[in-house]
Amino acid sequence: MSDSPPDDPEKKDSNSTPEVPLTNDPATALVFTPGPAFEATTSSWTSSEDPVEPVTSAKDEIRGESASRSTAFVDEAPQVSQVRKSRTLWSTRLSLLLVAALVGGLAGHFASPASSSTGGVTINEVSNRPGPAVLPSGESIPKLVQKVLPSVVSIDVTGNGTEDQGTGMIISKGGLVLTNNHVIAAAVGRGTISITRSGSTKGQSATLIGTNPVDDVALIKINGASNLPVVTFGNSNALEAGDAVVAIGNALGLAAGTPTVTQGIVSALGRTVTAGTSTSSETLNNMIQTDAAINPGNSGGPLLDSSGDVIGMNTAVAGTLSDGENTQNIGFAIPVATIQSLLKSLMAGESVVNHGAFIGVEIESMTPSLQQQYGFTVSSGAVVMSVISGTGAASAGVKQGDIIVGINKSTVQSAQDVTAVVSALKPGSRITLHVIRGTKHLSIQVTLGRQPAS
Repeated sequence: MSDSPPDDPEKKDSNSTPEVPLTNDPATALVFTPGPAFEATTSSWTSSEDPVEPVTSAKDEIRGESASRSTAFVDEAPQVSQVRKSRTLWSTRLSLLLVAALVGGLAGHFASPASSSTGGVTINEVSNRPGPAVLPSGESIPKLVQKVLPSVVSIDVTGNGTEDQGTGMIISKGGLVLTNNHVIAAAVGRGTISITRSGSTKGQSATLIGTNPVDDVALIKINGASNLPVVTFGNSNALEAGDAVVAIGNALGLAAGTPTVTQGIVSALGRTVTAGTSTSSETLNNMIQTDAAINPGNSGGPLLDSSGDVIGMNTAVAGTLSDGENTQNIGFAIPVATIQSLLKSLMAGESVVNHGAFIGVEIESMTPSLQQQYGFTVSSGAVVMSVISGTGAASAGVKQGDIIVGINKSTVQSAQDVTAVVSALKPGSRITLHVIRGTKHLSIQVTLGRQPAS
């Protein structure tokens, strides 16, 4: 977060988020994408994916740890209800690619070097094995991967004349698997889902349980599975920029059952990105940005902390700028705290429907770090990071730095609460935002618009 002198909030241009055309041409995204590319922009929106009908339900026990609020890092700071001000908003035109593919310690002893001679050239040789990469926690990456791999699966989906590939995480011994909704979208209707466990070459059939196109999360179940190893949820609310992470996934669908492993750090937190195809899109809040390599096929796979606990679901990667330049090392993952809030409805077999309503704000959940840094008077709610020009929020007078604590009669504890309420409404609906601006409690009437086309 920048410490540079703040701008006058009354003079701040809050309409800095550009719109970038979506495209379905792989050449404008990533040249290695094996099929029609899913792309996205940082702040443009069209209609969401079609709702799906759940097939069955599940009540399996989930192994995980509840997330508690802690520090976070954002690059877009509030300007009205704050003590300090932020840097300018992240306004670079950027396209994102949803990343579903379409079809011990260091070695302690070094052996004495030997030498051989071939054609008059002497070559020094050693017989010791290469040393493993080690995370700041002291955990070697090979050991961490060996611990988590049995709980990671490759996913292959066929339907509607297409074949999609992605990754999933086993969260129950009975075979419940979390993945991205866009990974399994082709299976809706009469499609099929096949999973391959890590270390295996044999696919197993799976059934669709619940879907959430709004948040791009889905739940499937491996048919006839029992006594499977499961992942452990970490605390995504405790992440800080610079924390070490490891991504695992079926990158490019190269070989089912042999996931790719990459390493990196948390580059930033609280990102708002819009991702989708040329016909539909979805806006995702509070995304984790990482420089760990994420590629098509990684969708639905785990982003791990240095203890091997899941702190995010790999979902999207930046593709190209509007001028055609390629971006590098910018990937996004859905925080596990968001996923945990969706599990109850997913397990019940529910399907979330998005009617296309749009407030016109970018928001982030309140954290202790934000509260302390900007002197907020409340510890929960959704902080308005920016207001988009020409939207209902802009017309109603919502300002950057407002804290949304309620919508109509519903209490807002986080950004996820705002998304849940708005996604169930239709364009033209009128809502009352209850916000805190400095020491003032305000009620603002907002008429919801339609998610703008790119």
